Amino acid sequence: MASNSTKSFLADAGYGEQELDANSALMELDKGLRSGKLGEQCEAVVRFPRLFQKYPFPILINSAFLKLADVFRVGMLGSLASIIPERKNAHHSIRQSLDSHDNVEVEAAVFAAANFSAQSKDFAVGICNKISEMIQGLATPVDLKLKLIPILQHMHHDAILASSARQLLQQLVTSYPSTKMVIVSLHTFTLLAASSLVDTPKQIQLLLQYLKNDPRKAVKRLAIQDLKLLANKTPHTWSKENIQALCECALQTPYDSLKLGMLSVLSTLSGTIAIKHYFSIVPGNVSSSPRSSDLVKLAQECCYHNNRGIAAHGVRVLTNITVSCQEKDLLALEQDAVFGLESLLVLCSQDDSPGAQATLKIALNCMVKLAKGRPHLSQSVVETLLTQLHSAQDADRILMCHCLAAIAMQLPVLGDGMLGDLMELYKVIGRSATDKQQELLVSLATVIFVASQKALSVEVKAVIKQQLESVSNGWTVYRIARQASRMGNHDMAKELYQSLLTQVASEHFYFWLNSLKEFSHAEQCLTGLQEENYSSALSCIAESLKFYHKGIASLTAASTPLNPLSFQCEFVKLRIDLLQAFSQLICTCNSLKTSPPPAIATTIAMTLGNDLQRCGRISNQMKQSMEEFRSLASRYGDLYQASFDADSATLRNVELQQQSCLLISHAIEALILDPESASFQEYGSTGTAHADSEYERRMMSVYNHVLEEVESLNRKYTPVSYMHTACLCNAIIALLKVPLSFQRYFFQKLQSTSIKLALSPSPRNPAEPIAVQNNQQLALKVEGVVQHGSKPGLFRKIQSVCLNVSSTLQSKSGQDYKILIDNMTNEMEQRVEPHNDYFSTQFLLNFAVLGTHNITVESSVKDANGIVWKTGPRTTIFVKSLEDPYSQQIRLQQQQAQQPLQQQQQRNAYTRF
Repeated sequence: MASNSTKSFLADAGYGEQELDANSALMELDKGLRSGKLGEQCEAVVRFPRLFQKYPFPILINSAFLKLADVFRVGMLGSLASIIPERKNAHHSIRQSLDSHDNVEVEAAVFAAANFSAQSKDFAVGICNKISEMIQGLATPVDLKLKLIPILQHMHHDAILASSARQLLQQLVTSYPSTKMVIVSLHTFTLLAASSLVDTPKQIQLLLQYLKNDPRKAVKRLAIQDLKLLANKTPHTWSKENIQALCECALQTPYDSLKLGMLSVLSTLSGTIAIKHYFSIVPGNVSSSPRSSDLVKLAQECCYHNNRGIAAHGVRVLTNITVSCQEKDLLALEQDAVFGLESLLVLCSQDDSPGAQATLKIALNCMVKLAKGRPHLSQSVVETLLTQLHSAQDADRILMCHCLAAIAMQLPVLGDGMLGDLMELYKVIGRSATDKQQELLVSLATVIFVASQKALSVEVKAVIKQQLESVSNGWTVYRIARQASRMGNHDMAKELYQSLLTQVASEHFYFWLNSLKEFSHAEQCLTGLQEENYSSALSCIAESLKFYHKGIASLTAASTPLNPLSFQCEFVKLRIDLLQAFSQLICTCNSLKTSPPPAIATTIAMTLGNDLQRCGRISNQMKQSMEEFRSLASRYGDLYQASFDADSATLRNVELQQQSCLLISHAIEALILDPESASFQEYGSTGTAHADSEYERRMMSVYNHVLEEVESLNRKYTPVSYMHTACLCNAIIALLKVPLSFQRYFFQKLQSTSIKLALSPSPRNPAEPIAVQNNQQLALKVEGVVQHGSKPGLFRKIQSVCLNVSSTLQSKSGQDYKILIDNMTNEMEQRVEPHNDYFSTQFLLNFAVLGTHNITVESSVKDANGIVWKTGPRTTIFVKSLEDPYSQQIRLQQQQAQQPLQQQQQRNAYTRF
C-alpha cells in the first residue's frame, strides 16, 4: 500500500506520466512534506525547484515557501528576507528566537538576523543594540559571538548606525586579542567600511598597522585579503603614505606568500587612479622620480623572482607605471618592463604546471597594454611573441595568438611584419587532430586574417586550405570561416562555407551555411568597385543584391520557432535596403546627364519660388533619397535598441551602419537641398585614435574624408552640378569598398535575456474578450519574470522594466454617444524594478465606450547606464465594454416612454395627409 502511495505521489509531482495544474501539484508536494517518513519529506523538498521552473509566479512561490518554512522554521525565514524585508511579525520572531535556549534555533535566528539586516533599515536599527548586548554579554559563548559579529557588517544604512557599529568593533579588536576574534572583527570592520564609504581611509590605516606589527601570519593574511578588497572597491581613498607603507612591508618581509599577497594589492592599485596619487607633486615638496621610488624598486626586485606569481605582479606594476606616467625620460623603466615581460614569457611557456597559464595571461595582458600605451615598444614585444610561438606548448600558443591579434588590431602597421612568421608556423603546426591543435588552427588563422588586413593573397589561402583539409574537422573549419567573415575576408569565408554544405545532417544547418555562403559571395562582389567608375558600381551592387536575395531566402528557411534568427534577418534586410538605396542614388546622380532639366525649368522655379526646381526632376529624387537614408538610419537605431544581448563590437557595427546612412543624408542636404543652412560642427572630425577594430578605423577614415569633400564643395558651386553628383557617388563607393564585418552576435549569442509576462484577469480562451461594465474601471495586473541564459549580465544588466499599456477601440456596439476622446483610449506607462527577477504592477483602465477594445502591453528595459532597450514581449488581450444594468434600465424606460409619443405624432401626420 505504501509503495502505491509513493508511486502516486511521484507521478502527481510531475515526474510521471500524469500532468497536473499548479495548485494540484503543490497540494501533492504538501502531502509529501507532511508525510511521517523522512525519505518522502526529502523527496518532496527536491521536487520544489521543478515546480518553480514550471510555474514561476509569486502566488504559487509564496505559498510553497510558506510550506517549506513550516519545515525549516527560522532558517527558511532568513532565506525569505529579500522577499519580505519589512514584515514586522518576522522581525519579532527573529528577536524572540535569539533569546531561545535551543542552540539550533539561535543559530537559525542569527542567520535570519544577518539576512534581514542586509535588506531592512528598520530591522537593522532595531536589532543593533540587541546584537551589541549579546556580543558584550559575559554569558554569551565565544562561538556564538563569532557568529554574531558578522551581522555588524550590515549596519551601513545610515551614518549614526555605522558609527555605533564601528565603535563596538573597535572595542572588540582591543578587548579580545585572540586570533579568531581579531580575524572576524577585522574582516567585519572592512566590510562595514566598504559598504558605508565613511571611514575607509581609517580602515586602510588600521589594516596596515596590523600587517606591520602583528606577528601572527593568519592576521597578516587577513589584513592583505581585506586590503585587496578595498583596493578593488575604493582605490581613490588610498593615499601616497598608504602605498608607501605597503611597499615597505613588502620589501621587509622574508615570506614569499605574504610578499605575493602585498604585490597583488599593489598591482591592483597600479592600474587605478591611486598610482597617479603616488607620483603626484605635493605643494611644498619635491616629487620623487618614478625611477627612484620604493614601488619601482620593489617591482624591479620582483620581476625576476623564482616565484611566478611574484614575478607576474612585479611585471604588472612596472607596466602600469610605464603606461600611466607622463614623463618622457623613462627609457630605463621601459626597458625593465620589456625585459621582465620577456623573461616571464619564456618562463611560463616552458612550464606545464597548473598555475603557469594564469601567469602567462597576466604577462600577455601586460604586453597588450604596453604596446597600446607605448607604441614604440610594440615591435620588440611582437618579435618576442613570434620567437616563443615556435617553441611553446599548444595551450600557450593559443593565448599568444590572441595577444598578437589584439596588438595587430591596435597597431595595423605591425601586421605585414608578422605575416611571414605566422605562415611558416601554420605550415608546421602539427598533424594531430587534438582539441588543442584545432583551437590553435583557429587562433592562428584569426591572427593571419588580422595581420593581412585586406584581401588574402593566393598563397596564404592555399596554405590555410591545405592545412584545414589535412587535420581539421568541420567545426574548426566553420569557426575559421566565421572569423574570416568578422575580419572582412569574404572570399576565403565563401569557399570555407561552400566546403561545409555537404557535412551537416540538419536542413536548418544547411540553409544557415548556405545563407552565409551567399552573404559572403554578395560582399565579395563589392570588392571590384572602382572610384569614378559609376556604371561598374551599379553592376557590382546589382550582382551583390542578387546573392543577398538568395541568402535571405536561405536564412528565412534556417529559422525555427526556438531560434527565429530575428537579429540576423533584420540586419541582412537592412543591408539589402541600404544597397538598393545606394544604387538608386547613383542612378539619380546619373540622371543629371541622361535626363537634363527642360528648357522651362527656370520659369517653373521662378513661378514656384523654389530655385532648386530649375534642376528638373533630380531635385525631387534627391529629396526622396535623403528621406530614404534617414528612414534606414532610424531602422538601424531600432535594431540597436532591440539588441539588448549583443556584445559591444556588434552594437558598434550597427552604429557604424547607421552613421553611414546619416552621412549620405547629410551630404545630400549640404550639397544640393539646403547648402545655406548646412552645419558641419556636429559632424566634425572624430578621429580614429580610439577605434577598436580595423573595420571601424577604416569606416571612420571614410567618414572624415567624405565630410572634408562635402565641406569643400558646400556653397562653392550652384546646385546641382556634376561636381556634386560625383562627390555623392564617390562617397558611396568609398563606403562600400570597406568590407562589411559580420560581428559575433550574428553567429553567437553569449548572453540571453527574455521577459515572460502574465496578465490578470485573463480569458480562458485568448480569442474571447473579458467582460467589464462601462461605468467601472478594469484593474489590470501585470506580472513578469526575467529569464536568463547561462551567463546572466555578461554585457549589461536590467535595472528597471518599463511597461507600456495602451488600448484602442476595435468595434462599437449600441448607440452612438458623444464621449470625450480621452475616454476612448488608454495610454499608460510605469517603471518597475525587478526583485529577484520578478516584477509586478497594476493599471486602472477606463472603457466608457461600449464595444470591443484591444489592450496591448509592451515591455522594454533600462540598463544600469540608463539606456532603454526595446526587448519586448508584446502581449494583447481583448475587453468587451458592456452597459451597466442601471443605465440600461433607465434607457429602456426612456425608450418605452417615447414610443407612445412617437406613435401619436405618426397618427397626426397621417391625418393631415
